[in-house]
Amino acid sequence: MKTVLYISYDGMTDNLGQSQVIPYLVGLSKLHYTIHLLSCEKPQVYEQKKQDIEKLLKKNNITWHAIAYTATPPVVSTLYDIKQLQKKASEIVKTHAVDFVHCRSYIAAQVGVCLHRKYHLPWIFDMRGFWADERIDGGIWNTKKLLYRTIYKHFKRLEKKYIATAQHIVTLTEAGKKEMLSWGIFKHCNTPISVIPCCADLEHFDFRRISPQKKQTVRKELGIADTTFVLSYLGSFGTWYMNHEMFDFFAQLRRRHADSCFLCITPDDPETLYNQAEQYNIPRTALRIVKASRAEVPLYAGISNWSLFFIKPLYSKIASSPTKMGELLALGIPLVCNSGVGDVEEIMKHCPQGVCVHDFSHETYHNAIEEMLQNPSPNAEPLHIVAQQFYSLAQGVKLYAGIYEAVESAAGK
Repeated sequence: MKTVLYISYDGMTDNLGQSQVIPYLVGLSKLHYTIHLLSCEKPQVYEQKKQDIEKLLKKNNITWHAIAYTATPPVVSTLYDIKQLQKKASEIVKTHAVDFVHCRSYIAAQVGVCLHRKYHLPWIFDMRGFWADERIDGGIWNTKKLLYRTIYKHFKRLEKKYIATAQHIVTLTEAGKKEMLSWGIFKHCNTPISVIPCCADLEHFDFRRISPQKKQTVRKELGIADTTFVLSYLGSFGTWYMNHEMFDFFAQLRRRHADSCFLCITPDDPETLYNQAEQYNIPRTALRIVKASRAEVPLYAGISNWSLFFIKPLYSKIASSPTKMGELLALGIPLVCNSGVGDVEEIMKHCPQGVCVHDFSHETYHNAIEEMLQNPSPNAEPLHIVAQQFYSLAQGVKLYAGIYEAVESAAGK
């Protein structure tokens, strides 16, 4: 039985950790890997959810090592967290005879490089998206400032080191892999790359688990009539998501079909969203804003006729796999989304119902809205099959297990 140290800068008490880390590790643990999970946890959320996450991980034989995430001051706090992760990781390696290391994204990868250098451990660079480029595209790092230009260049240099020293690379999209292979580093490096998208738990997100009676109860709770067309949005707004374009789209829908409701399943502040909607003459009565736990999401999203998301089609988004896409398709909900983001357009070609727009003009919106209103009822089963084809968690676990076996094999040479 091999021992794996999995390192994540994202917390397990965060929604991301619960949807995009723990389910994979539970599956890998069942394949007889001994897993030590090291993560950075936001103190307030950690205190609220610690016991539930501990119970879940212990039940699945995963040993959890949590350290505190520090938010301020910028840059310095991240450097401090990296040092703390390196210190804790070294303790785990010395105590538990780790065979290899799995690092999620770029911050964790710095720990992987350190462990590789100090203990000659093979490591997996699970890069996810193009993290440094996302910071630029998202306006998180302002390159007009020398500090952030320097940090960006530093991480692009580190990116080459990660690629060169890792035993295996994981990215989220075929489009991202194609782009990476055009980089100069791959002229001198043959590190294998596997594509594993943000998979969905198809048992949790399954339209067959939501009865018509449950849907009726949720509609009644939210004050939505049985005849009202429900367009939903799932997740946080802002940064990558095009709030104004999405509210504009809904405004156009209301002009065409007044009995429509925009259901926003989001942790975001309702007043901020009401104010943004008001700019497009959308009344509060046309919105429903709901904060839902992971367990509640399928029930609320399940009342949707269609669901919407527009993501900024920027360079870094080539490597992005929207988590919500697999979850919504698994719930049998048709999508209105946009091209220029990862493999979204290619996957939408396999959907028997749904629209992928190529621009954000009113003419394009109107065409999409006509498609929606001509086919208002979800064709759930075929959409769920598409989710199985592209976003199956079981398939994702199988792919990771194959990578683990390849790393073990290479280390045994």
